[in-house]
Amino acid sequence: MRFLLTDEQREFAHALDGMLSASGTPAVARAWAAGDHQPGRALWTRIARTGVFGLAVPEQHGGSGLLPVELALAFQELGRHAAPGPLVETVAAAAFLGRLGADAQAGEWLPRIAAGDAVLSLCAGAGPDALEAAPDPAGYVRDADAADPAPYALDDDATDRAPYALDADAADAVLLIRGDTVSRTDTHGPVQSSLDPARRLARPLDGTVLARSPAVTAAAVHAVEVARLLTAAQSLGLGRALLAATVSYVRQRTQFGSPIGSFQAVKHRLADTLIGLEFAQPLVHAAALALEAGAPSAGREVAAAKVAAGEAGYAAARTALQLHGAIGYTEELGLSLWIRKARPLRDAWGTPAICRARVLTG
Repeated sequence: MRFLLTDEQREFAHALDGMLSASGTPAVARAWAAGDHQPGRALWTRIARTGVFGLAVPEQHGGSGLLPVELALAFQELGRHAAPGPLVETVAAAAFLGRLGADAQAGEWLPRIAAGDAVLSLCAGAGPDALEAAPDPAGYVRDADAADPAPYALDDDATDRAPYALDADAADAVLLIRGDTVSRTDTHGPVQSSLDPARRLARPLDGTVLARSPAVTAAAVHAVEVARLLTAAQSLGLGRALLAATVSYVRQRTQFGSPIGSFQAVKHRLADTLIGLEFAQPLVHAAALALEAGAPSAGREVAAAKVAAGEAGYAAARTALQLHGAIGYTEELGLSLWIRKARPLRDAWGTPAICRARVLTG
């Protein structure tokens, strides 16, 4: 199995890092959280120019094909810079449309996604019909980052409700999948608060049915695997950003005349955080390679990567908050932009329990 990146892949990640560093992504994320999407859409265009969205679009629609390894690299950088918006959901929508092969819809949306002209959100219904029809029931989205506790429940009361769609208020359209049916909607309910203010959630309202067939369910399972991989990559990038910021802080912060980073307990905590991230990195690479190869084990490997990277990113957030003290959660420092993303990303597109079950069921 190939774990070493090529020079071209390294240069792509480096170029994306440079662009995001120069784009002031923390300010963009704050504006997005406040409902001002204009800076985020401008950043979206710059991201598209680097070719990120084209990595999920087939060549006949203006992309370069689905390239999970390069996408994983890109989303590590997007996570490291806390870029806002339905980035994962748009790429998942491209993977869904590309796999579904619905020419009219693919022809309408995929070229626009590749060019950065379309922002989509994708979510899957949580009703029993959807679960029974799905080869991978655990793959459907839970909305564990919603502040409203109701979406946590997956019971009969939820059968007539759609799950929340990420950033439906900023998307050009939402693709809503229920069982073997996919609908497009341009309307949504009220925006709900999230643990991460930059993740704006709203329930999509019923729209126009685009397709109804078993192929919809199969394409949805594929899209969920792509979304899980990219969410894992985001968590990994976010964790590395938090670790770097914490290491820098403990070198400067002094107590009893010494940098707190010189204390053994602090060193152990940082080492544990680094080990978690380093352990997750090869799992993310392996999952991307399995997905690229279409391996039968891809779903299981993606789920394993999601668990490891999500837990590592969340552990990095807890370490950062503890070692920074209360200042870590203040708006003035800005570290909270990353800290508050960690748990929603850990739980998005399959909680750790769901992904562990996917690993065990093979």
